Amino acid sequence: MSGMLRVVLGDQCSRGLSALAGLDKDRDVVLLAEVMAECTYVKHHKQKIALVLSAMRHFAAALAARGVRVDYVRLDDPANTQTLGGEVARAVARHGSAEVVCTEPGEWRVLQMMRGWEAECGVPVEIRDDDRFLCDLARFRRWTQGRKQLRMEYFYREMRAATGLLMQGDQPEGGQWNYDPDNRKPLAKGVQPPPPPRFPPDEVTREVLALVEARFPDHFGTLAGFNWPVTAREAQAMLADFVAHRLPRFGDFQDAMAVDEPTLFHALVSTSLNCGLLLPREVCEAAEAAYRAGLAPLNAVEGFIRQVLGWREYVRGLYWLKMPGYAATNALEATRPLPWFYWSGATRMACLRAAVTQTRDLAYAHHIQRLMVTGNFALLAGLDPVAVNEWYLVVYADAYEWVELPNTHGMALHADGGVMASKPYAASGAYINRMSNYCGGCHYDVKDATGERACPFNALYWDFIARHAERFAGNNRMAMPLQSWRKMAPGKQQALRARAAAFLAGPEMRAEA
Repeated sequence: MSGMLRVVLGDQCSRGLSALAGLDKDRDVVLLAEVMAECTYVKHHKQKIALVLSAMRHFAAALAARGVRVDYVRLDDPANTQTLGGEVARAVARHGSAEVVCTEPGEWRVLQMMRGWEAECGVPVEIRDDDRFLCDLARFRRWTQGRKQLRMEYFYREMRAATGLLMQGDQPEGGQWNYDPDNRKPLAKGVQPPPPPRFPPDEVTREVLALVEARFPDHFGTLAGFNWPVTAREAQAMLADFVAHRLPRFGDFQDAMAVDEPTLFHALVSTSLNCGLLLPREVCEAAEAAYRAGLAPLNAVEGFIRQVLGWREYVRGLYWLKMPGYAATNALEATRPLPWFYWSGATRMACLRAAVTQTRDLAYAHHIQRLMVTGNFALLAGLDPVAVNEWYLVVYADAYEWVELPNTHGMALHADGGVMASKPYAASGAYINRMSNYCGGCHYDVKDATGERACPFNALYWDFIARHAERFAGNNRMAMPLQSWRKMAPGKQQALRARAAAFLAGPEMRAEA
């Protein structure tokens, strides 16, 4: 009697994946397929493609070492149809499989494909829940019922109580839920962040790097700095290094930015979490154990756990609650094309140049660079959300639509009209100057708002407030900037808007090379 074909996607390299539960080693076959369609639906950063393909190959080898029958289709296989559906259908025919079993995907477009596999393959297809997350989608939907606003903070508190993480009985550890006010320090002079561990590419990864360079030469980024964990063991080593060496100071400096310090005290585990090499519970428990052992302060551990247990779980729930219409919203009617410097880094704005060139070289930028530099500029300049969302999906090694879209569309761009955030995360150059050392070496003067070399963020901020004054008139959290704008002398208002218009029409804003 024929067995099951168990399909594992590239972001599902987890030993406990629901698609593998109950696997019969004698009858079942596990399929992993590298396909061009998944590498090119957007032109992913070279390091993102290399990370996923190497993780898949290592995961397949680990399954085979356990005696599992693995059918692995390589990208350069001449018979490869280069689509997931095509490869599932070929495998069903090849093995005479009676049924296809898979785990629900992270992205809406892939779920639509999966729902068509039954007709494509001619056998039943079972799509199982992805139980690697700490909050299943049914539970998230229940949490949203009856709520006028879906704020992450309240979801996070419920998840803390449900998981017991950083809890003392029914009360939060330390007497408060959130220590974010303690986590907003710029990098202090003399503080030297430790370098992250190195993971020299093995033979498998070197082969993948060569393949990616040959097949995707025109994709964004460089492979020269590739240093991502590609196995569970390497991912656990990255986590352990973070807990031992960076977590203790992560809280204080998690919002800081600094020239030539791309990683600071950040964990660098999002790539491993998002492709399945680490699970959120083990990551949170490792951080909590450091606190319980007196090795890391509460503000650091709570801030880190909030990113994983709070934000990561929340954005996934919101994505599946609101898709597919969520991606099409454009509440602020932003239509300006994406400037070329988002790809080239060729801008005189030091903060944006640093964030973009770092992203090109490492496929990485931390959350404040994403939200308050590249995202903040896109918000203030009124860049088209479709183009901005695609850019974020392309350029980061940890980017998958379920996590990228809500963070970009809702948090950075406020394009969802406030579904996710109660106010737009708009800021002038003063914020960047306070939280970084970028401004000291910039062509522009962060303390000037209207001159020829005035920091563009300053005029763009006030132009943004002016453009949307009516829209935000009823938003209490926007009352202060709106009041400041209305009290401003007409001549100053005119000068600010003229400076913003001149910059937006200037050479740095060209949409092509």
